[in-house]
Amino acid sequence: MLDPQGLYAYVPGGAEAVDEAVGDTGPVLLYHLEGFMDAGETGEQVAGQLLDRLDHRLVARFDADRLVDYRARRPLMTFERDQWTSYEAPALDLHLVRDTTGTPFLLLAGPEPDVEWERFTAAVLQIVERLGVRLAINFHGIPMGVPHTRPVGLTPHGNRVDLVPGHRAWFEEAQVPGSAAALVEYRLDEAGRDVLGVAAHVPHYLARSPYPDAALAVLEAVTGATGLVLPEIAHALRREAHTVRVEIDRQVAEGDGELVTVVRGLESQYDAVAGAHDRENLIAESVDLPSADDLAAEFERFLADREDDGR
Repeated sequence: MLDPQGLYAYVPGGAEAVDEAVGDTGPVLLYHLEGFMDAGETGEQVAGQLLDRLDHRLVARFDADRLVDYRARRPLMTFERDQWTSYEAPALDLHLVRDTTGTPFLLLAGPEPDVEWERFTAAVLQIVERLGVRLAINFHGIPMGVPHTRPVGLTPHGNRVDLVPGHRAWFEEAQVPGSAAALVEYRLDEAGRDVLGVAAHVPHYLARSPYPDAALAVLEAVTGATGLVLPEIAHALRREAHTVRVEIDRQVAEGDGELVTVVRGLESQYDAVAGAHDRENLIAESVDLPSADDLAAEFERFLADREDDGR
């Protein structure tokens, strides 16, 4: 493997700025890579809100020209009258961000690398070691057979699931298509680094649209696990979630009977599972839970839909 250092570079004073900001405690690293599994644009919304609403500065930049396959994900260019006027170059960047109280943390966001995953992962580990990261957290949405009329469920994963208490595993084992973010988590765990993943359960019939409720659930899990204070972002997501819920309810009410039947059936299943979880004897009532094969198939369908859209 080539030297991972060749995939990224610190901006002048970037690493030193992190050292000065965090002192000896070590920062939290949040990371989200666009382009794979993110039902409801869950992770994309969280990362976007963090950069849009909080003070931040660039710390390091990865070589997107080496990592991104432009033919698979063509960057947008603008043509006006008789000439090209702009080009949206892909950027995979590490930022130093401050929450509402001024507490610093790191955010790595941008397109998922199409190539050199092991080298990229080794580069992230180098950054974690150099900047003294004490906890790395990734987040995204997964399509599930759940209704939008119930609270968003979460599946924590990694070696610090204790930071997201009250959530149980839905299944024992499943094989699903891999991702760079998952490989980073896997390698950080192997290296003995604290790492947490948070997957929000997005209703499968809403997986291809922004779903702020899922982003809000992820944000609350991240703040609970890290102590970061982000009320402005939470307020914005709650406001957007209310607007989206009203529109979804309207569309369901005006939709055909089949859609209403699907939602009602998912509500009954959700309530049965929630009731079984509250009882000590889970055999008291038979409930059909999604199997590992069902979840893997749902992932595959979601990815196929994205490919059909050219994403």
